[in-house]
Formats: sequence, structure tokens, C-alpha cells
Amino acid sequence: MDEASATIFITVQKIYYPLLCIMGIPANLFTFYMICFRKCGMSNTAIIYLSCLAIVDTFYLVWVILIDLTLTFWLLQPFWHSNPWCGILGFLQYGSLYSSSWIVVVFTIERYLVLRSTMAKQHFSQAWVTKGTCAAIVLVSHLVSVPLGWINIVTPVNITVDGENVTLPRCLYRNEAYTTVIVWITTFLSGGIPIVLVIIFNYLIGYHLSRASNLFTKEERRAMHGRSTRGMLKRTILLLGTVSVAFVVLSLPRFVTYCILRTKYNNQNFNRNNYSIPINVAGDLANMLQNLNSTTNFLLYCMVSRRFRQELVQVVTCKVKARELGSVLTHTTMKVFSVVNHKASVSSNPMTVVLTNLKQTE
Repeated sequence: MDEASATIFITVQKIYYPLLCIMGIPANLFTFYMICFRKCGMSNTAIIYLSCLAIVDTFYLVWVILIDLTLTFWLLQPFWHSNPWCGILGFLQYGSLYSSSWIVVVFTIERYLVLRSTMAKQHFSQAWVTKGTCAAIVLVSHLVSVPLGWINIVTPVNITVDGENVTLPRCLYRNEAYTTVIVWITTFLSGGIPIVLVIIFNYLIGYHLSRASNLFTKEERRAMHGRSTRGMLKRTILLLGTVSVAFVVLSLPRFVTYCILRTKYNNQNFNRNNYSIPINVAGDLANMLQNLNSTTNFLLYCMVSRRFRQELVQVVTCKVKARELGSVLTHTTMKVFSVVNHKASVSSNPMTVVLTNLKQTE
């Protein structure tokens, strides 16, 4: 990449990362509000997992994209290029990254276990279990991130500013063997292993959802039209495929380039800002994709739900929320995904009900 192309690429990143913050942080906070305080047709466990995911993604956007990347491109000397912020910021960044990745993994595994076992369904349907699981994920993620506070060191670096050579402190990776080991472990725990687990368990969920007869009683199967059932299954499997593909596509390039950068090029003499080196360009592009993942999760997990879209319209247009008058069998994609608990059996002597003069409830 020549100098002109490198300048354009840097300019794109200067615009891209602040734009992610401007769009992603409000979007995640708004998603948290919608999931927790609006009736979007999700199970209690899904509400807890997705709201926790929205919060940790918000912290990731703040620590990584706003404070780190945005300030790097817009300020000559960001505050975190000094002690103790050099180590603290790394700890916070990886803690939020671990939390985001493993909430997705555990939520996916939990959905699979619920589909497979009635006992697991009864256990994981309890809100306190899900809350404890999310709290444990966040706590363990930050505990595992403690060693990452020591992989960076503040080092004086000679740089050129307005044609003059100046010496400024920079937060750089330590050129030590244990740094490489920690980075390898971190890269696999935050990227490689979660990617593999999400692919495997989403495939297993899709396989079991394709055998939808196991999810419904005989009376419910009779009441449901085969065509609509197939449509719901297709939408659900499409959701799972979208989640898997998006997670892999957005995370895998970062996983590969990070391994290369922090092993083969993990030394203080390597100039990470030299875009004539292909791995630097590839690494920045992979970062852009990885960080995009934290701003679009709510689209992948929530916008496929018809009830979520209805609530979104109610909020945006400031209309009064109408009371839902629907059958238990009126499943949305997210309802099927969250596996509704069938406690009430369908009556063997069904009645036909005609609603007249339906009014909106204030």
C-alpha cells in the first residue's frame, strides 16, 4: 500500500470508529431497554442473556472503540499511554471481550440443553439460575483478564510530529516469552474456542428444531397448520444460521491476524503503523469487522422477532401499547427459539370464539 492509499485507509478508520460509537452505544442501550421493559415475546432466560449481552457489548464499545481506537486516531497522546492506565485498559478491554463471547456461547449451549432435556428445561427456566450464570461469566471473564494487565509496558518512542522528532511514552507489548503465551491463550479463549462451540451447538439446535414434533404435544400438532409450522422452523433455522455465520465471519479474521501479529511480529521494533506491510492492513480490517460485531448483535438476536418490531414501532411512534389478545400457539421465531414451557394442555373440546368491537386498552 502506497502512502496515498495508507492516508485514505487511516481516514476511513478515523470516521469508522467514532461512527460505531455514535450508533452502537445508543443502539445497545436502547436494546437493553426494549428487552427488559417491553413485552417482546421472549422467555425470561432469553431476556436476561440478551440484556446482559447488550450491557457488556456497550462496555466493549467504550473501552475498545471509544477510548482506545478513537483516541488513537484523533489524539497525539491519549491518556492510556501512561501508567497505570496502560495495564488497566487492557484488563477492562479483554474482560468485556471475554464476557461478550462467552455469554453468546453459554446462551447457545443452554438452548441446546433445554431442547434435549426436560430436567434441564426446568432448571434453566429459573431466573435466578440465569442471573447467576451471567454474573459468573462476567466475573470469571475479568478474573481471567488480570494477567493481560501486564502484557503491556510504557516505553519512550521517537516519533515525528510536524517535521520534528519528539519522544513520547507509548503503551506497547512486552517483548517477552510469557507475553506470547498469554496472548495465544487469550486469543483462543476469546475467539477460537467460542467460534467452534457456537458452530457446533447451533448446528445441533438446528438439527433438533428440524424434528419439531418433539417440542409439541399431539393436540398442539393437530391444532397447528403444517404449512405455518414449516415456516416457523425455516425462520428459526435461518436465525441460527445467521447468528453462526455472522459470528464466524466477523470474528475469525481477527482471530487469525491477531495470532500472526502477536507471535511472528511480537517485538518492539515492529512498526504496527506501517501500512506498506500487508499484515498491518489485514489486521486493521479484521479489527473493523470484529468491532462491528458488538454493534449488530441486537439485530441478529432481536429484530427477527415480530413482537420486538411491534414494540419498536410503539416506542418510536409513542403510541399507547395495545393489550395482547393472542393464542399461546401464535409463536414467533424467538418464541420457538426460547422453547415455551407447555404447562397448559389443549382442551379436547375446543370452542370457537368470535371477537367483536375490539378496542384499544389505555
